[in-house]
Amino acid sequence: MKTEDTIVLDGSHLTRGQVVAIARHGARVALDAKQLERVQHAADFLAERVDCGEPIYGVTTGFGSNADKLLGAHRARDELPGGNPEAVDGSLMEELQRNLVITHAVCVGKPFAADVVRAMLAIRINTLMRGHSGIRASTLQALAELLNRDVIPVIPEKGSVGASGDLAPLSHLAIVLLGGGEAFHLGERMSGAEALKRAGLAPVRLSFKEGLALNNGTTQMLACAVLALDRLQALLDTADLAAAMTLDAFAGRSGALRPEVHALRPHPGQVETAARVRGLLEGSNLVDIPYHLVPRFRTWSADAWSTPEEQAQRFDIAWEWVPAHQRHGREAFYQRFLPFKGGKKHQPQDAYCLRCMPQVHGAVRDAWAQACRVIDVELNAVTDNPLVFPDAENPRYIEDQVISAGHFHGMPLALAMSYVKAAIPVLASISERRLNKLVDPATNDGLPAFLTGNEDATDSGFMIVQYTAAALVNDLATRAHPASVYSIPTSANAEDHVSMGANEARHVLEMCEDLGHVLALELYTAAQALEYRQDMLNAARRLAERGGWTALAAKVVNAPDPAHPQRARFEQEVRALQKALAEAGDFHAGAAVRKAFAVIREHIDFISRDRAMDGDVQRICALVASGALLA
Repeated sequence: MKTEDTIVLDGSHLTRGQVVAIARHGARVALDAKQLERVQHAADFLAERVDCGEPIYGVTTGFGSNADKLLGAHRARDELPGGNPEAVDGSLMEELQRNLVITHAVCVGKPFAADVVRAMLAIRINTLMRGHSGIRASTLQALAELLNRDVIPVIPEKGSVGASGDLAPLSHLAIVLLGGGEAFHLGERMSGAEALKRAGLAPVRLSFKEGLALNNGTTQMLACAVLALDRLQALLDTADLAAAMTLDAFAGRSGALRPEVHALRPHPGQVETAARVRGLLEGSNLVDIPYHLVPRFRTWSADAWSTPEEQAQRFDIAWEWVPAHQRHGREAFYQRFLPFKGGKKHQPQDAYCLRCMPQVHGAVRDAWAQACRVIDVELNAVTDNPLVFPDAENPRYIEDQVISAGHFHGMPLALAMSYVKAAIPVLASISERRLNKLVDPATNDGLPAFLTGNEDATDSGFMIVQYTAAALVNDLATRAHPASVYSIPTSANAEDHVSMGANEARHVLEMCEDLGHVLALELYTAAQALEYRQDMLNAARRLAERGGWTALAAKVVNAPDPAHPQRARFEQEVRALQKALAEAGDFHAGAAVRKAFAVIREHIDFISRDRAMDGDVQRICALVASGALLA
């Protein structure tokens, strides 16, 4: 969506994609004219009921534990000795709404990023457009102008308990509308009054229930949730790409991805993940490669290769021949595969981090989908209190038309975010396990230890990349504990059960960044491993094409000597290996994996020997964050 695009808000049709377009891509908003009439109708109704002297919560009564206090006809404090030095213009009901905002803006911490606040503004406007909050059309239009004129309230991150809504952060948002607080305008931080002035806007004077309409709702947690789910969707796709590249680098097995397998346990996310990874691997001739074709890494030496072209390679390769007397009971296997042990272990299944990837990634994808369902409902819900029903049939009392309920309670969002919060470390953990498997010579199926040649024993290679991934996974795991299970009563126990959903959603948004870093480190490592694997296999193929069977025989570490009775059989089997390699063609990863690998190599070179890696890490993290690898 382009910056100049305008999204019409009507209270009923806002989507996650539109929130992201407003928050991150600068889309403007417009208010549906027909719905604005409904908004004003509710505000006019409320004004009429106030004129009739009806007691209405939050309009002619105090808030929270002060709900039993009715507002009087005049200010009692005016009769205090010395008068009222802090006198406020307007009625007590106007003062009530103003005070609600200015006293509730007490959050602490660093300010939310502009995209979160822009999302909050869009969501708050949309819910008020439903016409059940009592806010005036003019006030709602003023709120929309904050967004369109790039007046972004400064909202510190911490201070909401998620019921009665996100009171404190929304008060920071609303206070700028009154000319208070602070705001960013065109990226510069200043007072709210100055930001309004520079944007050509005038402060708003609140009317009946407008303070409560502006600061009572699930807006902060919902904004964080929408942006987090948008980020997580891209990270789920990135995780599938990282797993595919790693599987290619391992020359792994594809059976665990087959559609008939997942038809037997058809969890939606699992089925989708398996299909996605199959698509990413399409065209690969590394996956499911015969065991005997894959050489194992051997440290380069000055006499490793016979020609100058081959000598320029950064590795040596080797196989181990399996003598006939070691094949007893395995005859069927050696009819299918030649008797050479190289890099691939002779086992028909991969480790869990590869084989169970559809189940793990898929479960996280299902958690994401469940959260999306909850968020999609909430985006077009009314979440303040009390609710105004100006057209209720046969009302007997004001309580039939102005109803106190609990839509501000964030528990639906909080529990959905708890689910996602627990899922994020799972996705990071399986990624780190794949990374660790790549660098460990005991598990990486014939690749060099820590993915470096280390001819002089001075190189660490990718050793500490895994340390960083491990630290991130541990940090994510310690942050995954649900906030929603710890309610702390507020407002003198009038609000005796709260959701803590704002903390939950903020945590998820923050955790997505570290998840992205873990996946980036896997891709960084997998690219190195994939290049080694392809180069080693293609070196073996060229050796078979040019050097013949004798050149291959020289790469077998336990070849029998010419006088050995098994020598003829050995030579026959080496010729079979030579033929299989020569006819194999170029060894390469899947087409999509190759494209992603090429993007990585545009920014990060292969590491032949140790060099400073901090710049590489920054670049791969930036590639993941930008979505360039998915493009």
